Formats: sequence, structure tokens, C-alpha cells
Amino acid sequence: MSLIHKRMVYTLLPVFTGKPAGVVLGAAGELRMRIGLFGQFGSGNIGNDGSLEAMIRMLGRICPGAQLICICSRPELIEKTFGLKAISVGQPVPEHPLYRLINAALFQLPRRITGFLAAVSLAQGIDIIVVPGTGILDDFNENPFGWPFAVFRWSIAARLAGARFAFVSVGAGPVTHPLSRLFVRVATTIAAFRSYRDQVSLNFINSLNARSAQDMVSADIAFGLEPFREHPRLSTGRWVGLGVMTYKGWKKHTADGEAIYDQYLSRMAELIDAFLADGTGVRLLTGDRGDLEAVGDIQRRIRSPHAGRVQFEPALSLHALMQQIAATDIVVASRYHNIVCSLLMNRPAISIGYAQKNDVLLNDTGLQAFCHHIESFDPLLVYAQAREMFLRRDELVIPIAAGVLRYRERLAEQEHFLQAGLLHPNC
Repeated sequence: MSLIHKRMVYTLLPVFTGKPAGVVLGAAGELRMRIGLFGQFGSGNIGNDGSLEAMIRMLGRICPGAQLICICSRPELIEKTFGLKAISVGQPVPEHPLYRLINAALFQLPRRITGFLAAVSLAQGIDIIVVPGTGILDDFNENPFGWPFAVFRWSIAARLAGARFAFVSVGAGPVTHPLSRLFVRVATTIAAFRSYRDQVSLNFINSLNARSAQDMVSADIAFGLEPFREHPRLSTGRWVGLGVMTYKGWKKHTADGEAIYDQYLSRMAELIDAFLADGTGVRLLTGDRGDLEAVGDIQRRIRSPHAGRVQFEPALSLHALMQQIAATDIVVASRYHNIVCSLLMNRPAISIGYAQKNDVLLNDTGLQAFCHHIESFDPLLVYAQAREMFLRRDELVIPIAAGVLRYRERLAEQEHFLQAGLLHPNC
């Protein structure tokens, strides 16, 4: 047994002590687990929803009798999409004007208290609350009382209710605000199990003095999804998938956010014009509902008379995104799960990223020379690299396939040990 396997077993063995708090009986009287799936699901980010889907599929394999409940942003959308019970991660703002006024005067404290009590009540009927993937442990466009506080609140509620809290293949960092860092440190410290999608995430948690000898690096859980089955291409010529996003800086409502966004739009439009000038078709890709703003703004800045060779249709899932990538030869993207889907589809990718997480993916798949930062990238350099990538495509797909295989092998190992230790034997 490898060292990483021993650490996982050591971490998971305590789960078997005592009777699970939320076990219910199935139709034949067998024990069934109740598992909460916690995260920013239903918010319009297809990478987050893809991570949820990957976890649901995994639990269907290793714990098919479990009762699942999703704790998320938009429960009505998750119930419709995935067919499982879902509840809101927080208490809604009071509708009555007087209650709303009192709540605001008391700095949202009444709503947060009632939300916390509701979380404790729900957690009392659950065995374990799992955070499946996503970059939930950062504060991109978040203030401390957004998702950092939500993770903190639900982890405390789980502890008080006797339920376990687990982070599975999550992304972590950076987190810039001291209070957000405190919330993340407490939540991860009390978790029963923690695995991360990359070494950068583990290093960040270690920097918070929340280190555990049992922490492990796995892979992003979306690599467990099956790639789109490719069909003969209908389009002719060379095509690049260009992932765009409505990027206005790391912090929400930052003073120079509009200036950052304006510069980003100009650079992306220049890049598109360069592709169109040499006859390369461009398919715009998105990863979040909010990116539709950027799509429209970029399209209005294209100067090329060949703008008709720019295609776009919204992708409502990672599967739809992979289907669109199948119609391209290479991908240039900013969103993390745009890069994940590119690699799953065996497409060479250039990253114009806003965090180190993209660089890790490309380093692991032999594409480390193709990393750029979203606030400083040179569109002409990216264009030159894309031309090189078209020529070297057959060579570059070899390390990509090997890297994706390693990711999937890590996820298979993690799945085996989650089944052996974190879940009830009769689930």
C-alpha cells in the first residue's frame, strides 16, 4: 500500500466509529446514508454544476442507495436539472418591509442567526456534507460574508449536529481578506476529510496553518466526466475555440475594474481580428451565465470584415461545452473548466488565466509554455503561439492524453478509498 493510500485510510477510519447520525432505512430495511452536496450550484457557472454532476455519478457507483440533498445557490434549478432534493444555502432576505428594515439595521444578524439554526437542523438528519470540487476555497469576486462565510457556517453547523464535513478535490486560494482566510482555515481544520485538485491548493491551506498530515492531492473532479464522443467535422478549415469571460479584476467592485475590463475586451478583439485575417474561424466559448456580457461587448469591437466566421451559442453544461470544443482544433481560454474540457477533448490549450490553477493544468499536460495572465497578455504573442500550436497539434496531444489519464487514475484511487472509508458499508 502506498503512502498516500495509508494516509487516506488513516483519515477515513474514524468515520466507522459509532452509528451514523442520519442513516435511514431503505425499502428492504437496509441502512441508507443521507449525503448533503454543498456548493455554488445553479448559479450559472457550468464548471460548478459539472463538478456536482461528477460527484452524483460517482456516488451512484459507490453508494447507490444513498439519499442525496443539495445545499446550493439555486435549489429550484438543481432540482429540475438533476432530479434531486435541494435547499438554499442561506436564508432569503425577509419580504416584509418591517422585517427587512430590522434585519438591515442589525447588520443582517437576525437572518444569519436563523440561517445558522436552519443549517444545524438540516445537518442533524445527514451523515456527511460533501463539498464536491469547484474552487470554493478562494475569494474571487467574493467578500468575507459571501461564500467564505457560507462554508464556515455550514462546517460549524455540521460539527454541532454530529455530521461530518468533507472537501473532495476542491480548489483553494488565493484568499486575500483576513476574515475570509479565517473562515477558510476554521472550515478546513474541522473537516473530516480534505483532498485538493492540485498541489497549489494544498500549499495554500498549509499557509493558513491548517495543515494535516492526511491531506492529499487528487485531481479536479470534472476529469471524471466522459468526454463528448466526436463525430466527423462539418466545418472546414482551422478553428480556434476562444473562451471569454466578464473579467473586471480579482476583487468585486474594484475601483479600476472597468478599466481592466476595457483593456481585456480590446486585447481579445485584437486577437480575434488576427485569427480572422489568416482565415482561422473563431468559436466563442463561455463558462458562466455572466460571460454573455463579454461576448456581446467583444463582438461589437471586432473590426475584421470576416466577422461572420465568429460563431457563438451559449453552453449550458460541460457536456455542451465539450461538444462545441469538438468543432475546434485548439482552445485559448481563461475559465478553468474551459481548460479542463479542452484537455478532456484532447485539444491543445493556451491559458489566459486569472489564477495559478490554469497554469497547473498546463504544466501537468506538457503545455507549460502556453500560460499567460489575463491582465497582461500580449494578443500578438498569443496569436503567434496559436499558429505554432496548429502546426504541432499532433505532437502536443500526446502529453495531454497522458496527463488526463493520470488525473483519471488519481480520481479512481480516491473513489476507491472514499467508498472504503468515508461512506457507510451498506449504502
